[in-house]
Amino acid sequence: MKPRIIISGGGTGGHIFPAISIANAIKELKPEAEILFVGAEGRMEMQRVPDAGYKIIGLPVAGFDRKNLWMTRKILKDFKPQVAVGVGGFASGPTLKAASKMGIPILIQEQNSFAGVTNKLLAKSADKICVAYEGMDNFFPADHIILTGNPVRQNLLTHQANHDEAVNSFGFDNTKKIILILGGSLGARTINDTMKAAIDTVIHNPDIQFIWQTGKIYIEEVKNFVKEKTGDEVTNNHVASIPNLFITEFIKNMDDAYAAADLVISRAGAGSISEFCLLHKPVILVPSPNVAEDHQTKNALALVSKDAALYVKDAEAIHNLMPVALDTVRDDKKLKSLSENIATLALPDSANIIAKEVLKLIKE
Repeated sequence: MKPRIIISGGGTGGHIFPAISIANAIKELKPEAEILFVGAEGRMEMQRVPDAGYKIIGLPVAGFDRKNLWMTRKILKDFKPQVAVGVGGFASGPTLKAASKMGIPILIQEQNSFAGVTNKLLAKSADKICVAYEGMDNFFPADHIILTGNPVRQNLLTHQANHDEAVNSFGFDNTKKIILILGGSLGARTINDTMKAAIDTVIHNPDIQFIWQTGKIYIEEVKNFVKEKTGDEVTNNHVASIPNLFITEFIKNMDDAYAAADLVISRAGAGSISEFCLLHKPVILVPSPNVAEDHQTKNALALVSKDAALYVKDAEAIHNLMPVALDTVRDDKKLKSLSENIATLALPDSANIIAKEVLKLIKE
């Protein structure tokens, strides 16, 4: 009998990439498995999941409302899954709640060091809870918890890019240091504003190169800013008068970006942090203040407490972030120490471990 599995959740790349990684790992173990995703209409999973080769049904999600519970019950009755997996995000709540009521085993994957509201509500009925941080028995029943780490995009681990080739792919000089600036798939207002405020600093530090991912919703604003500032258009991601700057809305070849970077500036999403740990990347974290229960700050502090990352508060980023970044990227001893310390926190093979737990629930 073919395993039939529903995977639900999304809303951001931090939820979608782990979900797809788990699905891929299940398919490697059981190529005949049938997997259906349930996401939220209008959210990025509706594009990213089909791009990865999986079918997805979208819910008009507004929490645990009755319409969604009715819709998810119909999806579950039609598909007849033997297990339901929730990765957090908008669609996860109603799907797993309905699955639990129908007696379908459920597994939840909590990516953060501080459990989200949806997963805390679902934990009572979860058969297995896969977590990325120690101490999660503060939120969940200890006997249901497995420390697995967060699944990351597989290509980051299977395709280890060559440093010099990666640098060349961005049109940069491989004898100069590179800072990679990430705001997540949608972009981060504070990080973009900080880069705009620091554009003269970028110009006056030609020995340091910058890869700036603006996010989709900020790219035109940034291009207009650069044109006003320099008189030059952003052409093929470059600005003629600022040769040490590469600007893009989204980096598809993240393996190259990580291989090229000596230092990363990023929000403190759980998925991103897992990638930095596995790739041993020195990072300055700027947690978003606009997430539930301030969990990004808690994620960041979990690393900072082990000297595995640096941390700049969102409210202080415009003044402090660039000076800290320039000091750090020029300090080889500091970069080495951050890299070694963050490497100790890596939990490899997470997707495979979670996939095996999913399949165990079917057998049980």
